[in-house]
Amino acid sequence: MIRILDLTKVYTLGGTQVTALADVSFHIEKGSYTALMGPSGSGKSTLMNILGLLDIPTSGKYHLNGVNVAGLPDDDLARIRNREIGFVFQSHNLLPRNTVLENVCLPLYYRGIGDPRKEAKNALERVGLSHRIHHFPGQISGGESQRTAIARAIISQPSVIFADEPTGNLDSKTGEQIMGILRELNDSGVTIVMVTHDSNIAGYAQRIIRLKDGRLME
Repeated sequence: MIRILDLTKVYTLGGTQVTALADVSFHIEKGSYTALMGPSGSGKSTLMNILGLLDIPTSGKYHLNGVNVAGLPDDDLARIRNREIGFVFQSHNLLPRNTVLENVCLPLYYRGIGDPRKEAKNALERVGLSHRIHHFPGQISGGESQRTAIARAIISQPSVIFADEPTGNLDSKTGEQIMGILRELNDSGVTIVMVTHDSNIAGYAQRIIRLKDGRLME
C-alpha cells in the first residue's frame, strides 16, 4: 500500500538548512498495523505529515496504492487525502460549535455529499457513541472526543488511518479503549500507521519503524 524510496525533507530556518528526513526507505503492506517511534526531533512527525499528504518531500518517491503522490498538484493531493486517508490527532481537532454528529459529517460534506448523517451515525455507533450525537465537544470527555475523531476518520471508509499520538492526552484506561477500537479497525482490514513515544502503545502494532536524527533505525 505504501512504498517510500529515498525520502528526504529539508527545511530552511533562518537561512540554515535543517534535514528532518534523510534517504528514508520502507514499505507498509495493506491491512498492516505499524508504529513510528523515535525521540523528539527524530523526524517521525515530519514523516507522518508527508505520509498523510499534509506536507511534500524535498526529494524521493512516495507511492500510495500504486500512485507516486510525491509530485502531484495540491488539488489531487486534497482529493486523495479526502478519499483514501483518515486522521486521528492527539488534540482531536473537533470544531467546538458543531455537534458530535456534525463533526463526524465533515469529511463527506467536503466531498460534496449532501446529507451524510446516516453514515455519521453508523460511524459513531461503531465507536460506541450513539448516545452522544447531539452533544458538543465541550460536553464530552477526552476519551469520547477521541472516539468522535476516530468516527470522523472512518466515515469515508479510508484505506489507511494515520494516528498521531492517539492516546497522548488520555488516562491509561481510556487509552486502552482507544487502542482497542484501532485494533478492531485493523482487524476489519484498515491499515493503521501510528506515531507514539509509548512502548506499551507501540506494542499493539505488528511492526515498529524507528527513527533517529531523520534516519531509519530498522
